[in-house]
Amino acid sequence: MSRTGAARVRRSTRPSPPAGLSPLSFTSSAHWSLQVLAVFVAGRLVSTAILLLAAARQGPSPWSGAAPGYGTFINYWDSGWYERIFTEGYPSELPRDARGVVSHNQWAFHPLFPGLVRLLDAGTGLGWGILAPVVAVAAAAGASLVVYRLFRLRADHRTALAGVAVVSFAPVAAILQVPYAESLHLLLLASSLHLVATQRYYAAMPVVVLMCMARPAGVPFAIAVGILFLAALWTARSAGADPTRRRQVLPLFLLGVVSSLAAIAWPGIAWAVTGRQDAYVATETAWRGEPLAPFAPWFEAPAAVLGPAAAALVVVALLVGATALFLTPAMRSTGLVLGAWCAGYLLYLAAFWDPQSSTWRILLPLFPLALAVATVRRGRLLWVLLPVSVLLQFLWVDWLWGWTPTGPDGDYPP
Repeated sequence: MSRTGAARVRRSTRPSPPAGLSPLSFTSSAHWSLQVLAVFVAGRLVSTAILLLAAARQGPSPWSGAAPGYGTFINYWDSGWYERIFTEGYPSELPRDARGVVSHNQWAFHPLFPGLVRLLDAGTGLGWGILAPVVAVAAAAGASLVVYRLFRLRADHRTALAGVAVVSFAPVAAILQVPYAESLHLLLLASSLHLVATQRYYAAMPVVVLMCMARPAGVPFAIAVGILFLAALWTARSAGADPTRRRQVLPLFLLGVVSSLAAIAWPGIAWAVTGRQDAYVATETAWRGEPLAPFAPWFEAPAAVLGPAAAALVVVALLVGATALFLTPAMRSTGLVLGAWCAGYLLYLAAFWDPQSSTWRILLPLFPLALAVATVRRGRLLWVLLPVSVLLQFLWVDWLWGWTPTGPDGDYPP
């Protein structure tokens, strides 16, 4: 073949640019990491403006007087519990109310985030007020980079960047810059999924352990790994299977074991320190006010408002909606690893989560859905989605993060 012919072949196999335009359809020679961080910074500037506006509207609360400063406002709610862990650690004896029932305490919150801040404070002396938001933002920036690399395994640059934008401007994206463990957990979760998606199962093991010390993600991750293990086992047993497929079975099995052990590590530590076997579960259910009943709250909560018949319809609608989600071409395009994680996490929420106002924040680990959204109509949906997300973010911060007395028990948590 002549050089001219070879050049013609190379030009013809080069992928054409997307036909649709999106808010991110700019042409830039900047390195991918700079583009990702630019999107991330834009998201944080929007969240900061929203938090400042909501703080200016804030009346007196249990944490401050009216119109608190930014640093005080972002330390509301569970940030105070993390700060208490930072200063006091965990109690060796569970506090109880007058009836002898375990009351709210630090054991409901995992140690990695406050422990990391405490470690940095030991070296710098800068204190919680400075270090906790810095760690949260730094972890969120790192998570954006890893999320992009994870999305790039399944999509082109623009689509992956659009997926990062969906996460950065999400209705609960303000949580990425407050002293919560969400951003650190997102970084470790995205890293674990990236390692699994690139078949580095042994390298994923210590990352998964750290992730389970940030937030309770071990159970859904073990479910996801179990799905991948069964898929690998099925493929390995098929006739003419690729030998590389067979070599995935054992490390996936071991990763599932590590994930399962990591899931029970923190409850085990709470048991060892307090001497009470159900120390972690009893502390978690202190916020519910009732014993743990798997799956039941998803029927009981709507039944209390709408009645049993309507609640049954709500449950059926949720099941049908979740099933339909995984059958959509956009969701299938995210691949087996991300699909398995989303399925495992949704099953975990169905079994153990009590639907409440904090549910919106708890949905953040379903960030792979951002990639599915970014593929719809080649990203043109972002023209509508991102402005709507910013509006919803203001409502979430103003109504849920901001404190308004709603009764004898105070406000609903974010």
